This record gives sequence, C-alpha cells and structure tokens, in this order.
Amino acid sequence: MSTKYLYINTIGCQMNVYDSEQIERRLEPLEYKPTSSIEKADLIIANTCAIREKAEQKVFSFLGRVADLKRKKPDLILGVGGCVAQQEGSRMLQRVPYLDLVFGTHAISRLPAMIERIEAKKCRIVDVGMHEGIDESVFGIDADYTSRVTSFVTIMQGCDNFCTYCVVPFVRGREASRTPEEILNEIRGLVASGIKEVTLLGQNVNSFGKKEGLCSFPELLSLINRIDGLLRIRFTTSHPKDLSDELINSFKSPDKLCRHIHLPVQSGSDRVLKRMNRKYSRDHYLSRLDKLRKACPDIAISSDFIVGFPGETSEDFKETLGLIKTVQYDDIFAFKYSDRPNVPSAHFRDKVSEQDKKDRLIELLKLQEYYTEKSNNALVGSVEPVLVEGLSKRQSGGGRENINIQWSGRTSTNKIVNFIQSDKSRFCKEIFPGRMIDIKIEKALSHSLRGTSDLSV
Repeated sequence: MSTKYLYINTIGCQMNVYDSEQIERRLEPLEYKPTSSIEKADLIIANTCAIREKAEQKVFSFLGRVADLKRKKPDLILGVGGCVAQQEGSRMLQRVPYLDLVFGTHAISRLPAMIERIEAKKCRIVDVGMHEGIDESVFGIDADYTSRVTSFVTIMQGCDNFCTYCVVPFVRGREASRTPEEILNEIRGLVASGIKEVTLLGQNVNSFGKKEGLCSFPELLSLINRIDGLLRIRFTTSHPKDLSDELINSFKSPDKLCRHIHLPVQSGSDRVLKRMNRKYSRDHYLSRLDKLRKACPDIAISSDFIVGFPGETSEDFKETLGLIKTVQYDDIFAFKYSDRPNVPSAHFRDKVSEQDKKDRLIELLKLQEYYTEKSNNALVGSVEPVLVEGLSKRQSGGGRENINIQWSGRTSTNKIVNFIQSDKSRFCKEIFPGRMIDIKIEKALSHSLRGTSDLSV
C-alpha cells in the first residue's frame, strides 16, 4: 500500500487534542501518515467543538476554505468528527455537499472501516451512534513519542451534571470512567516512550469511578504517582461541587502532583449559579479554595467564567468581579455566553445584549490581567524547578563563539518559563527536553516568565 497523508484540524479542548492523537493512531494501519500541509493531504478531518458558538463557526469557516481543494482533488476525503458532528449528524451533509464523512464522539474506533468503505465505494457516511460505557479500543499511545515530553490521558468520558448552558452531555454522552488498570497501562506505555508529564482528562475528574464502583480519583492519583520515570501529574477539569477533602489533601504532599488546579466557577453570583444549575454556592466555592490554600499555600488556581448569561444583571456581574478580587486567580478563561442547541438556557428569555456582554468581558479580562501580572511578579527572584518541554518559539543568537539558545518549560504551578543557557557546548550535554532544571526567575511578563540557568553552580 502506498503512503497517504492525513491532515487534522483540531478545534476545541484538550479532549479533542487527545482524540486527534487517537484518530492518527487508528488510521496508521491504513498507511495514513500525518502531515502539516493541507495541500498534500489525501484525507482531511476537522475534529470539532460545539461548546461555544464561536468554536462551531470555526468549523464551517474551515470547511469553506477547503472547498476549492476538494474540487481540485476529487479523490480527497473530507471528514468532520467530534462534537459538532455529533450534534448535527446528517444535517452537515446538506450544509456541506462536498463532505464525505460525519462521525461522532463515540465513533473513533469505527473510523478505519468507514474510511476503507469511502475509498472503495466513493460513498458518503454518517455515524453518530453513541453507546454506554467506555470503548477501551479507542485509547492507546502513538507509535512515536520520542520528540514529546507531555501527554494527555483521558480517564473518563461524558458528563452527568447538565448545566443549563452546556451541550457536553448531549454530544459526549453520560459519564463513564475507564478502569484504573487500563489508565495505568497507558501511562506506563507513555513513560516508556519518553513522556515525563501526563495531564488526566475528564469533564469532571472529581467524580471518577463513582458510578462504576472503582477507586476514587485521589486513589487513582496515588497509583499513578508510583509509576517510575513519570515526573509530573496534572488534571482537568474539576467540578467545585465534587471537590472532596480527600482530593484537597492530595496536595499536602504533592510529590509528582503539580501545584495547580483548574476549578471553573463560571459566575460569582449565587442567583446566576442557580440558573446555571451548577449545584454550589459562592460561599461553598470559596470554602473549597480556602481549604486548598491551607493544604498547599503556594497552589496556583485558574478558573472559567461566562459573562452575559441570560438574566445576569449589572449587580450579578459586580459579584463576579468581586469574586475575582477575593480569590486573585493566577489565570482565567472567560467567554461571552452564547445559545447552544438542546440546552435549557437557549430558551431563557432575558438575554443580555451583545454590547453588554462585550463590555463585561473586556472589564473582567482587564481586572484579571492585574492579578496574573501580580502572580507572575511574585516569582521574580525565586528559583523554580522547570520541566523542559523544548525550544521556545523565539530564539536569540549571538556570534559564533557565544550562541544563546532559548528553551521553554513550565513550573509546577503551570507558569510558562523561557530561559537561556548561553554556553552551547554545555547546553547540548546538560539541557534537553524532559529534564527538570532549576531556573532563577529574572523577569515577569503578561503571560510568561523569563529566567536563566547556570548548571555550574
């Protein structure tokens, strides 16, 4: 079989990144080799996100851009997977008449057979069937991780929370956890291939294993912590209502568990939280953060916010700003509310105007910028262990006798650090991706830190 080329455009969250890796792995036996050149591709897949309207718009914008390429290459196979595919199903074939394949979030294991059928019969296929539980055949590792240091690992799928704004239960299905044995085997395989840090993925990792009667999430963390060769563990996402004392106590002696937690709050107003069906109050959320900071005083905390949720008043928004001032997050992700298909909030009548949503988002992000810079500045002068991930995006150069090469990595608290080791000969021997190095932080920027390493000290 001749080599064919696969181009994947991944839109959305870390789970989509992980799913794209699994798509590559599943199509490897069909002789599909990943390429970064869309013009070279024999198969183009858009792996999509439906969580926000803007993400969905990106999907159809991308499909519009590849229309000319499809006309020039009639044998080119064009497919759409992920959450938008699950949500729209056969309607996508009507909207995009040159589309060959629509496959949902539970169809990755069936993808090779679908591709073979399209190649042989030049047909169009829609597969958005969902199943209960976990299909372990979807999960695994890529053949070659030699150039990578970090990796995502899905530990559970779906969600049972049904927040009134969220499509996840409809496009990802109900909550289901993988077995600890399968998760541990996957991580051991990743470590054997050179991975030093894993990020555990789930819509609500805090409820891992509860439905199936498996070990708790803190117990799973303890098992992963024992894997030789693994240096760091991260996880996302945590739901505040399920953040247990047991998990909080895991940060007391973190060992490999990074000192960072992403704890989405969405709003600082109890009235809005109730309408969102978040199942916790502002006070409960703050009490969890208080316990986290007592267990691990230097823990970094990030969060998600939605501005302009239906019915959100100026007073509700002020409460959100007040929460940010109280918590002083290290970082946040904030978005304007948008109606999504099938969710209750789409039918709420008291919508906030687009201009008000825009103004509130700008104000919120400006406030958070102050606290992000404050958090970064607090690290100037300190020495932080940094896991080297690779060369930074920007390189600095000097003369032939003094070449400065800039590396990039992250602290345990998830801060990006760029640093220079100027002695090229020592640099080549002693600094490499996957090594943990102590870096002295010399400068704080808006979204990163700069430092230096002198390994002779």
